[in-house]
Amino acid sequence: MEGQWMLSTWISGRPLTRSLMADWHRREEEEQLRKMIRADHERALEEAKEKLKKSKDQIRAEIQTEKNRVVQDMRKREGKQLPHVPIPKLVGINNGDPGDPDTREKQEKIKEMMKHAWGNYRQYAWGHNELKPLSRKGHTTNIFGNSQLGATIVDALDTLYIMGLFDEFRDGKEWIEKNLDFSVNAEVSVFEVNIRFIGGLLAAYYLSGEEVFKQKAAQLAEKLLPSFNTPTGIPWAMVNLKSGVGRNWGWASAGSSILSEFGTLHLEFVHLSYLTGDPTYYKKVLHIRKLLQKMDRPNGLYPNYLNPRTGRWGQHHTSVGGLGDSFYEYLLKAWLVSDKTDTEARKMYDDALQAIEKHLIKKSNTGLTFIGEWKNGHLERKMGHLTCFAGGMFALGADGSPDDKAGHYLQLGAEIAHTCHQSYDRTVLKLGPEAFKFDGGTEAVALRQNEKYYILRPEVIETYWYMWRFTHDPKYRQWGWEAAQAIDKYCRVIGGFSGVKDVYSSSPAYDDVQQSFFLAETLKYLYLLFSSDDLLPLDYWVFNTEAHPLPVLRSMNTTLSGNVVFQ
Repeated sequence: MEGQWMLSTWISGRPLTRSLMADWHRREEEEQLRKMIRADHERALEEAKEKLKKSKDQIRAEIQTEKNRVVQDMRKREGKQLPHVPIPKLVGINNGDPGDPDTREKQEKIKEMMKHAWGNYRQYAWGHNELKPLSRKGHTTNIFGNSQLGATIVDALDTLYIMGLFDEFRDGKEWIEKNLDFSVNAEVSVFEVNIRFIGGLLAAYYLSGEEVFKQKAAQLAEKLLPSFNTPTGIPWAMVNLKSGVGRNWGWASAGSSILSEFGTLHLEFVHLSYLTGDPTYYKKVLHIRKLLQKMDRPNGLYPNYLNPRTGRWGQHHTSVGGLGDSFYEYLLKAWLVSDKTDTEARKMYDDALQAIEKHLIKKSNTGLTFIGEWKNGHLERKMGHLTCFAGGMFALGADGSPDDKAGHYLQLGAEIAHTCHQSYDRTVLKLGPEAFKFDGGTEAVALRQNEKYYILRPEVIETYWYMWRFTHDPKYRQWGWEAAQAIDKYCRVIGGFSGVKDVYSSSPAYDDVQQSFFLAETLKYLYLLFSSDDLLPLDYWVFNTEAHPLPVLRSMNTTLSGNVVFQ
């Protein structure tokens, strides 16, 4: 028994137990990190002191020299030829005829909605990030800075291609060739630009084979790399595309980076390394994973906030909805995109899911399964629309679950789909609110006015589609059609589609924004729901969190250790 508790290592005359040894190693690592941070601060202070000794003219000259060097480096990188690599086997990139006339008619209706959304954007907001469909002009948000990067064009390309809208696709490609320039003085969200732009460009490249999309994705990726220049390697939330200066959102806990943002880079960065031959991208995301594996997790849960300077968790808030959601999704999809060879990612997903089931997944008084949020030691019985994607994730990850739990997780996916359908069904418009409670007699209903809006979100329809693919239960197509009809009835305006401010009102006000993700995700998932399974089959494609399909990299392109092989 004594051997179980004591090791031969002694510190300060005390025997070191295994738990003390682990604690000691953790403290040593933290101390090393603190030393590195102190050294960085001292170096920066010394550099600042040296600068102050110089004249203004000397400082200006040095700044100009550095600017010239950065510009020259960027031009060299943008002009370099990317290597020729074998394209993964592409299966099911067109057709998708559902077979029966009724479903084909529904599919055609979704395509018509896409043409309405795209056509109005093309007419009133071409080149702008998004469309204001009532004002009939361009729109942008702080995630894109002050730039006009044509977010809707890039986000919609693969949807257009999949639907066979090739004239519209060519228009988008032409704009990208002539106008998409990332050398702009704009501070953008690393996460949003990665999932919408890099994801969208990579998907368009794989579907069409057009080299311009690969080149633009590589150029943009270079611009995001400076965001990783932090003491821990955890990237900043925002980066200036021109200067490379990064920072975090002012509202985030104690200057932290967000779990769902720095944890949602893996799919795109693995493909970037594969296509460019540059392992840097893969190494960046693998470093994030290794750091997270070393950290203690309260109750096995990942908090939503992590400080990129200190490597410490911020506020202990855990969510499978906003701030957390796609981190868990990308653990599973890292395993899938590796042709199920990245077992490390799969284990992290399974372990996280076990903690989520234990602490966050509950049943309401009437038997509705919901996923709450953990805040400072207690469960908030509220579920967000964003959380509804998890039904599809549970179904997608069912095959390969430990302890023969595939049936359990498919059932859990079905229960989440049912709960989220109830959140739609209990509104006047039959569209779901942004968040809904499970308190007392209130179930699957929004109580606060600022949670009653619907902004054309895709997550519930996404789960319907995954559940349809895995079960072929006709109710998922029925529920999806109900949602499509409600969107067409209440969100369609003469200039496109708009979000609504109150799903419990029979005459709601519009928010006057046609989100780019409406074209990238909502309409794509609806179209796929009414298509045959041979359109983008899940054995060959993995969808990023913006619904951009990326091909599985078969084992010929990756090793079991998870290191990308560049051929």
